[in-house]
Amino acid sequence: MATIRDIAKLTGYSITTISRVINHHPYVAKEKRDEILAVMKELDYVPNRSAQNLSTGQTKNIGVLIPFTNHPYYDQLLLGLTKAAFEKGYRVTLLPTNYEAELEKQYLDEFAAKTFDGLIVTTRANTLDKFIPYLHEGRIIFCEESPDVSVGCVYTDLEGAIREMIASLQAKGLNKIGLTLGRSKRLSYNSRLILDLCEELIPDFSKEWIKWDCIHAAEGIEAARYFEKLGVEAVLSNGDEVGATILQHYKKQGKTPPLVIGRDNLLISEVLNFSTVNHHLVECGETAFRLFYEDSKEKIKLPYDLIWR
Repeated sequence: MATIRDIAKLTGYSITTISRVINHHPYVAKEKRDEILAVMKELDYVPNRSAQNLSTGQTKNIGVLIPFTNHPYYDQLLLGLTKAAFEKGYRVTLLPTNYEAELEKQYLDEFAAKTFDGLIVTTRANTLDKFIPYLHEGRIIFCEESPDVSVGCVYTDLEGAIREMIASLQAKGLNKIGLTLGRSKRLSYNSRLILDLCEELIPDFSKEWIKWDCIHAAEGIEAARYFEKLGVEAVLSNGDEVGATILQHYKKQGKTPPLVIGRDNLLISEVLNFSTVNHHLVECGETAFRLFYEDSKEKIKLPYDLIWR
């Protein structure tokens, strides 16, 4: 197996120069870099990543805390994040929590043990104060608004979108508005925000109008049956797939559905011709990695586009 000394001997360059090329150091002349890379390829040289990590203090690996891996919202976010990470030579390790606080804490301890150079938190099972002791261990970026902590965060303007959607529905005379939301045992930041806005903006809003634990498309069937009994006039769904399932249920029953609005801007919303929101989630993922890479404490709110159909 070829070693770094073999490459140095064949190229005539120092081990330091070879190491700089291996570790993507920017200050190496192009001619030298190309020659060294050509010899590495010829010898089928594979860098010793463990040794690299020890010498540079970096793993070139970033952990991403997500609740689960099979959801369109996180698929879009991860698409942008992984693209940006790969362009900078980083690996991405997915850390699904299923909203289990103890499992999330284990991942934080792995981060503290330098398994990852940083963490990107798409959503949390623990309260924000549980993350604060880990901030000195490395870079943590949040994909939720974090106004009171000195951390980088990028987040969608969910509040603006919800306010505009409710105002538009009320302008149509629709006030009995059903909601599909995720986990019921521990409210996420987004679920709490939506609930607070509905209580503020909708007269006579009742928590009975909420169908909890709607995460995947199949759960939209039960939500549709629930809303059918309640006689809601509109539904703010927490995903296009859930919204599509609700509409299909009414269609199969031969009944007029409520006005459904999704939240992912997926192709299915266009095919079934219902309204949705573009939260620019791919850009959110790209921006999250940029904040990590630049060690930035910026707080960035992304715009939204309501797509009415």
